[in-house]
Amino acid sequence: MPVDFLSDEQAARYGRFATDPSHEQLARYFFLSEADHALIAERRRKHSKLGFAVQLCTLRYLGTFLPNPIEVPAVVVEHLAQQLDLPPEVLIKYALREETRYNHRRTISEYLGYREFDEFQVFRLIRWIYAHLAVSVVRPSVLFDLATAHLISQKIVLPGVSFLARLIARVRERCTARTFEGLSQKLSTTQRKTLEDLLVLPAGKWQTPLEVLRTPPSRVGALSLYQALHRVEQIRALGIGRIDLSDVPESRQGVLVRHAQTVRVQLIERLGEDRRLATLLVFLQHLERTASDDVLDIFTELMSSFALKGKAKWKKERLRSLKDLDQAALLLREVVQVMLNPEVPAQNIRPLVFKQLGEPAVREAVRVVDELASPDADILPAALSGYYNTIRRFQRSFLLTITFSGTPNAKPLLDALEFLKRMDEPGRGRPKWTEAPRGVVTRSWERSVFPAKGEIDHQSYTLCVLDRLHQALKRREVFVEKSERYGDPRAELLQGAAWEAARADVCRALERSPDPAPELELLKLELNNAYHEVDTHLEANKSLWLTQENGQTILNLAAPEAIEEPASLKLLRAEISARLPTIDLAELLMEIHLFTGMADDFTHVTDGRTLVSNLPLSICAVLLAQACNIGLKAVARQDVEALTLSRLSWVQQNYVRAETITAANARLVDAQYELPLAQQWGGGEVASADGLRFVVPVRTIHAGWNSKYFGAQRGVTYYNFTSDQFTGFHGIVIPGTLRDSLYILAGLLEQQTRLDPREIMADTHGYSEVVFGLFALLGYKFSPRLADLPDQRFWRLDKEADYGALNDLGKHTLNERLIAAHWEDMLRLAGSLKLGKVGATSVMRTLQRGGSLSSLGRAIAELGRIEKTLYLLNYVHDEAYRQRILRQLNRGEQRHSVARAVFHGQKGELRQRYREGMEDQLGALGLVVNAIVLWNTRYTQVALDDLRRSGHPVMEADVARLTPLLHEHVNMLGKYDFTLSDEVAQGKLRRLRDPSSLEEYINRIP
Repeated sequence: MPVDFLSDEQAARYGRFATDPSHEQLARYFFLSEADHALIAERRRKHSKLGFAVQLCTLRYLGTFLPNPIEVPAVVVEHLAQQLDLPPEVLIKYALREETRYNHRRTISEYLGYREFDEFQVFRLIRWIYAHLAVSVVRPSVLFDLATAHLISQKIVLPGVSFLARLIARVRERCTARTFEGLSQKLSTTQRKTLEDLLVLPAGKWQTPLEVLRTPPSRVGALSLYQALHRVEQIRALGIGRIDLSDVPESRQGVLVRHAQTVRVQLIERLGEDRRLATLLVFLQHLERTASDDVLDIFTELMSSFALKGKAKWKKERLRSLKDLDQAALLLREVVQVMLNPEVPAQNIRPLVFKQLGEPAVREAVRVVDELASPDADILPAALSGYYNTIRRFQRSFLLTITFSGTPNAKPLLDALEFLKRMDEPGRGRPKWTEAPRGVVTRSWERSVFPAKGEIDHQSYTLCVLDRLHQALKRREVFVEKSERYGDPRAELLQGAAWEAARADVCRALERSPDPAPELELLKLELNNAYHEVDTHLEANKSLWLTQENGQTILNLAAPEAIEEPASLKLLRAEISARLPTIDLAELLMEIHLFTGMADDFTHVTDGRTLVSNLPLSICAVLLAQACNIGLKAVARQDVEALTLSRLSWVQQNYVRAETITAANARLVDAQYELPLAQQWGGGEVASADGLRFVVPVRTIHAGWNSKYFGAQRGVTYYNFTSDQFTGFHGIVIPGTLRDSLYILAGLLEQQTRLDPREIMADTHGYSEVVFGLFALLGYKFSPRLADLPDQRFWRLDKEADYGALNDLGKHTLNERLIAAHWEDMLRLAGSLKLGKVGATSVMRTLQRGGSLSSLGRAIAELGRIEKTLYLLNYVHDEAYRQRILRQLNRGEQRHSVARAVFHGQKGELRQRYREGMEDQLGALGLVVNAIVLWNTRYTQVALDDLRRSGHPVMEADVARLTPLLHEHVNMLGKYDFTLSDEVAQGKLRRLRDPSSLEEYINRIP
């Protein structure tokens, strides 16, 4: 092939019969109508009639003619010959006269309305390719398939495979060159020189300026924050931050960013001038945004660390001073006893107290109590008070470098930040502390900030403002303009003309009416029916009962009883486990690649197809090393070219990244979906979400504290989603243990598999009323497992409805007018989420805590209360529903057990410093677990077939309760041989183990 981006398989199936047409395809494309018969009847000879019919139907099916029309599957010839009442063997004669074949082609093209691929069609296709590349970046192989489909849809006879491949490659190259040239022309001569200097190694240094700038911070501390701020200033000093790149698709920018982030500086230096400058321009604008994110990450972690350490220190000091406080309190108790003694006249109390206890002792006791006893419930001001000097080290640079904006509710905070900025700004008259905005000071800070009337403690004021900023950043009340994760999510929502144009399609996609009235009436009817259903069956429901506590009706639900496993299920599991072949994890990955072609989704970071031998072998080795957490040296072999350490390191750097892992994972999920056994376990409509915790012992800003999960160290949470077919279809890396409900919806909207889960299960910590509301708007059903049912509120829409015994339980009335007033905005938000215009995580943070969207957030929460009440009523009424939730959550926990077994290296600790490395490694772990699930499912099906053939009773109810989350037969330790036997390499399955053999019997002996 002159063009190397096409795989052999893709080239072979282009314009050819890759396989025999199915019965449906034969009926659709190879059925001859009356008009077809009339046209064919114009041919005189039998072989001409059959050959004409073959070419006619071939053009319908393939969109082109075969070079040799007799090279069609026998099933096609027989199908057409039967319709024409001709013997199939006469077709061989049709190959003798080439001129007749070409005359027939012209007639058939004219009859079917097809046009030849002439110069005009070439021009039109080039314009189509340019238009496609102007808005997106796709791999050339994908573009080839899209162009083929486009030509067929336009009824244009497909050209030769080499011609079309060369044309696409040429247009892509020209389009890319034009993009590079356009980007480089945006730079002035000075800016070009500045960017070129980033690639030059200064004398006496061991890193180029670009390498220094693209290395993110890895520590949390005041000095680290100051250095991160200096990094942002260095990037801004390059003077390219304001260049407009809106005309370049984000996907194309992403390609350039990935290339500049991963390859060595020397490789960037070797690029052509336009490409080099374009790459640096796009990358450094991206770097400014991520560098700002790093600053804010360090700031939030630092403030959290100050609060935790300060509170611990305050508690320690308080314990140390309790003895003095007790003594002072006891002395003052005696003073009060004297005062309360009715026998002592009021005028004699003071002299008597001083005589008995001594005036100095009483005054000292008062001083001790005043000093040690705190009237404030919130000890944060006292906890942060010892860190003022540390904060001052970076405060000035922080406020001068980062520019904040925010919601209307954040205006007092923004005014206070501006005041502090003016206090430190050089060259301007400093304002007086008495002019400091007071609206930012909360009640818990008032005593520290305003110790006396007319006074202000500037240290406490500064700490108060930065603490409020810390909280506002977490709640997304304050935003930073040039930031990836702390930007304003409101700016991305559908607005104005864009929303007007999309409204009808959004309502249709969400299956929602633009008018809230019918929606609320339907919800009212559903809610009333649900209440009546529970009330009617209350006496018969032995798991549910009502009690009265302090005049309140409390709903009680018995703990679910464990479902007994029948003996037949236990026996079936044992029989299958005994038959599954033992296999090394390395071989398992290679076999799964042979079955699915998963390694083909790992493309080079430059979006090209690098021709190296045995690339799938290298890919599988890197995946295994990352998933098992053992490093590349453990799988490297110097005697195998594809497994040398240098090759593996190069593959890991250029091929294994989040997007390629996601594509390969989607391939495995889709392969599992096609298996009949997986369909018995579930149809992909149900999923669960839960977090897998990892300790991160290395210094990083992308991990958080939680003593419950990480002890004295930091860690991350890999929040992953498990389908009812046991596959993991998405994962999100979360620093520390943030509120999981923020990420549930993001996972569903961002996942890229063919699964479409409509119901999601989660643990108690994974829900909120806003989550319920957004799930409902987007057409999802949220089903969390509840641990605090008696504390839940039940809501109603109909004030006058009679719910019998549940009347008092459902006494809280919802605000219909709030929902109706914000219905348009709710649909607009849901449409923006559905279309991917805005990230779910940022939006939900904003909705759940104040800001200009707070009223919208309350409206969504109000809708969520309806959905939550419907869910609660169904939950307490239907025991089977509760069991289904529990069963799905157990699948997620079983998946975590397999992941722990795979991730065995380095004590199961994650040792990646940077977010990208964490995402890549944990993504590889999820991919490998999916490979194990897929392999187990295939061989479980083989084992079931073997049991049925041998007469073993197999109950379908037992099959539905089997699991592919097994790993005892998979060797993950010490041996990493990726060689497949000849039989398996040819696509055949391994032989099952024989449980009755002597070898297996000995192996089972403990």
